[in-house]
Amino acid sequence: MRRRRSPSSESSEVAALPFWHYLVAAVLGAANTFSFAPTPHGGWIELVIFALFFAWLSRTSSWKSAALTGWAFGFGNFVTGVWWLYVSMHFYGGMAAPLAAAAVALFSLYLAIYPAAASVVWSLVAGRAQFDDRENDAAEPRFVPTWHGAFAFASAWALGEWLRGLVFTGFPWLSSGYAQVDGPLAGYGAIAGVYGVGWVLALVAALAVQAFYNTRRRVGTASPAARFAPGVVAVALVVAGMLLSLVQWTTPANSPLTVRLLQGNVKQEMKFEQEGVNASLALYRRMITEKPADLIVTPETALPVLAVQVPEDLALALRQFADTTKSSILFGAIGVTITPEGRAKDFTNSLFGITPGSFDVSRYDKHHLVPFGEFVPLGFHWFVNLMGIPLGDLARGPSVQKAFFVHNQPIAVDICYEDIFGEEIAKTLREQVAPAGILVNSTNLAWFGDTIALDQHLQIARMRSIETGRPMLRATNTGMTAVIAANGDVVSKLPTYTTGTLEATVQGTSGRTPYVTSGNLTVIAMSLLLLAFAFAFAPSRKDARGK
Repeated sequence: MRRRRSPSSESSEVAALPFWHYLVAAVLGAANTFSFAPTPHGGWIELVIFALFFAWLSRTSSWKSAALTGWAFGFGNFVTGVWWLYVSMHFYGGMAAPLAAAAVALFSLYLAIYPAAASVVWSLVAGRAQFDDRENDAAEPRFVPTWHGAFAFASAWALGEWLRGLVFTGFPWLSSGYAQVDGPLAGYGAIAGVYGVGWVLALVAALAVQAFYNTRRRVGTASPAARFAPGVVAVALVVAGMLLSLVQWTTPANSPLTVRLLQGNVKQEMKFEQEGVNASLALYRRMITEKPADLIVTPETALPVLAVQVPEDLALALRQFADTTKSSILFGAIGVTITPEGRAKDFTNSLFGITPGSFDVSRYDKHHLVPFGEFVPLGFHWFVNLMGIPLGDLARGPSVQKAFFVHNQPIAVDICYEDIFGEEIAKTLREQVAPAGILVNSTNLAWFGDTIALDQHLQIARMRSIETGRPMLRATNTGMTAVIAANGDVVSKLPTYTTGTLEATVQGTSGRTPYVTSGNLTVIAMSLLLLAFAFAFAPSRKDARGK
């Protein structure tokens, strides 16, 4: 006979699991940080960790303990994976060390809400009719890994990560799919994006646990084929991901471009002081004009002044160099709108493009701003006042902006952490009149020092290339300045915290990957449908209907 829990046992179930259960979940989350860059081929490590996490989650028997288990895992992952925010707040923002550390911890606790919510959803729809009571009828019931629970876990996990990248402007950093850039599941990125990769990852992990469970326990009268089926499907999904990485979804288009990507290595603490401003203007004037190329790109706000206040001699030098050498130039500066009364308003984080033979200057204004760094959320001005970071409130550019043309090659640009929002880049490529064949990211991560943030951001950019089938050019202040191929491979890069120029020849592409066509809609719709099905036909609900 299978024992059913009483309401009193349900309410006290959280206490039934010892503290060390949640401590182990937090340790697993912390270990998952090693799946991401700079760990080589960390995707394989992530597969193991996710299988262990799902096995640990399966020990729970109520939504409460599932929530705490997911929360502990998420906190361990985030507090070790985004600790570099402490550097920006303390060393460059001037916030007291205890306050900066507390802010990182609180932020990590907030981010952990999403894996906690995913665990709750899985608990509610995975069903409780089956549990392991073969050896001891009086034992506390536990979930048994099933096909039903595996698809519920994958869908809940993907939706949780998608919501984390959406709510309060979103923070999808450390989305589980990024660790698969060098892993076996990267090929799914071109089909369903980084959240789709996370969906497959969670499914493979759950099926692996189910397969392991089947080999160690008697599963009714199931045939050997049925018992080994979860493992076979898990292996097939991994193999399919590796094969999909070989598919070329886009084709070469237009003539290759010679590019020069500049890395000035300007110290962040002096970037906006007058001495630092003068040094930056002189440095980038020299670096831009020392050699021609089809396209020359500077880092974000390489010229740390208002664009209308760029010294006349510098502006003329750049224009003359572009015209005489046929070089197109993209440089970062601060945009501004001047009213008819001569008043400055709507400051923007912008990239400006100089085209040889044209007096027009193109402009891209950053659309997805950084909370607390580029805009202040309502009610949080007190928090920003604790730091000394400039540019606290900027205006937003349009969500889709015109491509910048270099010869006949359209270029799509984005600034800083805009490239962690794959759906926005896919939308740009869908809606541009002339879809870009090359992506350009201009950024300044000096705010975060020489930390794993630089490696993680490069990994994120590589996923954007996989999703879109387009090469990515990255010009950064302190690193990682790099050229990324359309399949996500790093072609070349500069050492971090050095002053230098990265030269390369880049071939643009045309065409759409499935992800560019549908964006995140594929994984969202599939996950919602599967969860609805799982909720309606949960084993416990079928038992209830049968009584």
